[in-house]
Amino acid sequence: MTQRTVYVNGEYVAERDARVSIFDRGFLLADGVYEVSSVLEGKLIDFPGHMGRLKRSAAELEMALPWDEKALLTIHRELIRRNALAEGMVYLQLTRGSAGDRDFGYPDTDTPPTLVLFTQAKSLVDSRSGSEGIRVVTQPDWRWARRDIKTVQLLYPAMAKMAAKAAGADDAWMVEDGMVTEGASNNAWMLTHDGTLVTRELSHAILPGITRAVVLEIAEALSLRVEERAFSVEEAQSAKECFVTSASSFVTPVIAIDDVSIGDGCPGEVARRLRAAYIEESRRRAI
Repeated sequence: MTQRTVYVNGEYVAERDARVSIFDRGFLLADGVYEVSSVLEGKLIDFPGHMGRLKRSAAELEMALPWDEKALLTIHRELIRRNALAEGMVYLQLTRGSAGDRDFGYPDTDTPPTLVLFTQAKSLVDSRSGSEGIRVVTQPDWRWARRDIKTVQLLYPAMAKMAAKAAGADDAWMVEDGMVTEGASNNAWMLTHDGTLVTRELSHAILPGITRAVVLEIAEALSLRVEERAFSVEEAQSAKECFVTSASSFVTPVIAIDDVSIGDGCPGEVARRLRAAYIEESRRRAI
């Protein structure tokens, strides 16, 4: 298997040679944040949005981010070049670093943070889920209360995805107080029968998706009505269409929720239009 080149604390190394301290707080305490930027035709999609959210996540956790957007762009581009990545993602993880021992208290401010990046090749445009849609099951949202921060503490979303797999589905939608918050790794949407797009409003309850924000812009350009509000599982099940948005799946139709078919059980026209428009816009904006 071809070895990827990865980035670890200022060095580009073969993945087999990558090392992080066992005392790194990301490993011991999930004290870290991350971003995933998609790549099409060797160029980055929505990069300023992802870096803006990274900066916000770090600030919310009082975590140092001593690299500016220009420096991070250089690292991303170099990894893409070294790995000849045409289509896929670049994963970035920032942690509070290692103070040389385990302690709940934050280390001194002179403790250098850990920065790791690696590439993942993946077919994003011509994906089966994008063309055929996915089936989701609902799971109780038992995550912490600051889901607006993109932290590396992803154990419960992983458990939810495994529960979905065990149920014969592709993914999970989280539910709190009877209302859908978001998918295990994406934002949730529905289209009502009167043609209104609905997605949950931003708050501490959901991650402010970068793809979500671009799709909102596209929906406005297409003169689609949009409401940002919570919706119930039952409302989604009776909707005309449902779909999810994320950096790694773009706009992906949802064709069933808890074995209840959405619409005619096939990807809807609006989801297909939004997916095509998002891909076109992403290629135009890519850097």
